[in-house]
Amino acid sequence: MHGVEGDEVVAWSEGSWTNQPAAVTQAGDALLVTAREGSDAWRETSYGFVHDTEHALLMDLAPGQAMEVAFRLDFTGQFDQAGLFARVDDRTWTKAGVELSDGVESLGAVVTRGQSDWSLAPVPEWAGRVVSVRGSRSGDALTIRARVDDQPWRLVRVAPLDPDATVIAGPFCCAPSRAGLTVRFESWRRTTADASLHPEE
Repeated sequence: MHGVEGDEVVAWSEGSWTNQPAAVTQAGDALLVTAREGSDAWRETSYGFVHDTEHALLMDLAPGQAMEVAFRLDFTGQFDQAGLFARVDDRTWTKAGVELSDGVESLGAVVTRGQSDWSLAPVPEWAGRVVSVRGSRSGDALTIRARVDDQPWRLVRVAPLDPDATVIAGPFCCAPSRAGLTVRFESWRRTTADASLHPEE
């Protein structure tokens, strides 16, 4: 589905935070990020509020590139979440990954174009394992895929994205309901965008 041409490991130091976490420490190649209580990213839909307090570590994502982050799934609080964040501006962004929603680990995405649009699918069998989320920028779309461990990639979302937009992307986490969430990010990579939307025969 995608090649490794141009595959590069991104150093944690290359990104810039949208909002500084409560704590950040490096453990070998991993980055441990402790979210602030109440951190979240959302605009208006259904809830009526705007939250832009997510902890997202971002760098440039050019057309034809993909960004991939991996983290260990270990959530206990309502709406604990982590994954990949791709931002154009404060009204145009996408976050995708896993969050604990009503007690169930769920894979999904929030696509925001002025207002947020949310989708989820339960993946309780992913708990305690390493989840990878990949955002591939090609043409007028950001294609989100995810997998657990070394299982096949699954399609999560195809979201519209202006091909001329300046996009920054990278790992993110939020803890809307509690203090003390620490996410272990295992890796951050930038690679060549997926060659096609569907697997080739």
